Amino acid sequence: MKPLLIIILLFISTFSFAQEEEILEEKEIKAIVVNAQTDAVMGDVHVINLNKVKGTITKEDGEFTILASVDDILYFSFLGFKSQKIRVTNDMFKFQNTKIALTELAYALEEVIVKPYQLTGYLEIDVKNAPINNAYQYSISGLSVGYEGGNKNPSAVTKVLGAILNPADLLRNLFGKQPNQMKKLRRIKEDDQIRDLLASKFDREVLMELLQIEKLDIQDILNNCNYSKSFIRTANDLQILDAISSCYEDFKVLNRKK
Repeated sequence: MKPLLIIILLFISTFSFAQEEEILEEKEIKAIVVNAQTDAVMGDVHVINLNKVKGTITKEDGEFTILASVDDILYFSFLGFKSQKIRVTNDMFKFQNTKIALTELAYALEEVIVKPYQLTGYLEIDVKNAPINNAYQYSISGLSVGYEGGNKNPSAVTKVLGAILNPADLLRNLFGKQPNQMKKLRRIKEDDQIRDLLASKFDREVLMELLQIEKLDIQDILNNCNYSKSFIRTANDLQILDAISSCYEDFKVLNRKK
């Protein structure tokens, strides 16, 4: 009786494992992205598998192909359209050319000030009156990275000294909250399609989705990595990614040495 029971249990375990493997199996999805208002196909739409950290773009006929598993989240982004997240289902594998509709955003034009500074026409005078970005960067012997300072970041000197005296503790609380998300940084940087998308964006939206962190977390990380407010405000998402990645790599090295 016992051998029979063992065989039954083994069969059930094998069957359950096979089902789980089938669910998690990575397959190709083929779908089409269209305009929700006009039903016209949309080319050059960025599609990112947030779970696998892989990206692609749609062809001229709106079609795209990407590797995914059931329950993966696909993220769609296109300038002038509302970004959208779709959860992968079994039906998307069974029925090819599923339509994904994106909705256009309505933009309201804001008032534009054409002449914020009074120019005299004399170069020497106008140069003195022109605004200057004081986001200086300190370079310290023995450290491989610089630290931004100036009027935009008055606490830069304090942060530099803090980084020298106790660099790991400065960031442990920030990076320690999301270790799995931070591990994605290298994979994100290796995907050309994702890098191209990040280079064209300034809203941190894609980074927030990929790393599963809030916008305030991104600001906190960069502030504690001694980047100026000017850089945090004006850099594109790819520059922000590289800054976070560089800071995280330094943190890992310092944390191991402690």
